[in-house]
Amino acid sequence: MLDTLLLAGIDALREYLALHVLLCLIPAFFLAGAIASLFSKESVLKYFGADSPKYVTYPVAAISGIMLAVCSCTVLPLFAGIYKRGAGIGPATTFLYSAPAINLLAIVYTAKILGFDIGVARAVAAIGLSVVIGLTMSVVFQNHNKMPGFKTNGDDRNIRTTITFILLLAILVFAGIAATTLEKAAVILLVLVTIALSWLWYTREELKSWMQETWFLVKQITPLLFAGVFLAGVIVAVLPGEFVATLVGGNSISANLISSVSGSLMYFSTLTEVPIISALTKLGMGKGPALTMLLAGPALSLPNMIVISRIMGTKKAGLYIILVIIASLVSGIIFGNMVA
Repeated sequence: MLDTLLLAGIDALREYLALHVLLCLIPAFFLAGAIASLFSKESVLKYFGADSPKYVTYPVAAISGIMLAVCSCTVLPLFAGIYKRGAGIGPATTFLYSAPAINLLAIVYTAKILGFDIGVARAVAAIGLSVVIGLTMSVVFQNHNKMPGFKTNGDDRNIRTTITFILLLAILVFAGIAATTLEKAAVILLVLVTIALSWLWYTREELKSWMQETWFLVKQITPLLFAGVFLAGVIVAVLPGEFVATLVGGNSISANLISSVSGSLMYFSTLTEVPIISALTKLGMGKGPALTMLLAGPALSLPNMIVISRIMGTKKAGLYIILVIIASLVSGIIFGNMVA
């Protein structure tokens, strides 16, 4: 039994390393390092700072992940970079929740596999819930929102930094979806162009600062992330799919609660939540619990919980986790009653 669990954890870790580290996680770390070192505090705070207008900050944070094919773990270095640079706790957690849930690939794939109604419900609920969760975090931890010494009335981003950001973002997006040899060659070309322009545009000190910020995030996040992925693989091996499907049939509070909690604990690679939930629906999972898991699963996972506790602190992370579970639960119940 112990050997089986160890193999399940090792398999989960090996699969994660093969599918995500090179194409998703490494570009995400470099992008986060660039945000932390090359972007001025003022430019970040203009859109994510606690003093920025909420009608600008929260919509931007809620929809900024639409082009990112990131999972609950790949989004962590991006969140850490934004939060470390001085973003308010509300907009930062809005981004943390919405980015894995609303990327265009996930929404389209959900609508195609699980139905147009649940695809639309996922997009609308993810955006709305992210704002609600962010505002709640902001109200509860309002004394932690303002970063001393920063002003938000300036934006000194120049063209070079903007182009660098766009190139890094393009690498992160296209590296995860490149399938053909030509597409992979285009990604390699993007990487080479980014390296060349960075070498020409930035001083040795700026490049050193960028790499130091990237390495800091790698050291802070990667060990906990890999440990969490291993534990998540063990948990998935312990919980048989048929048993879970039996518990989450219908649209009861208990079915949605089980779906929310189990989805929050499991690790879903980008887009893998859709075929897994599709299989569970064929075994009797209700549409309400299915949406609940779609909202809770990509936003949380055991590795995600471990890492955000380190980044935000136990109290903030604890409230964030509870809010995600409850918001997903309520949304699933409402959706399940609407389609019943």
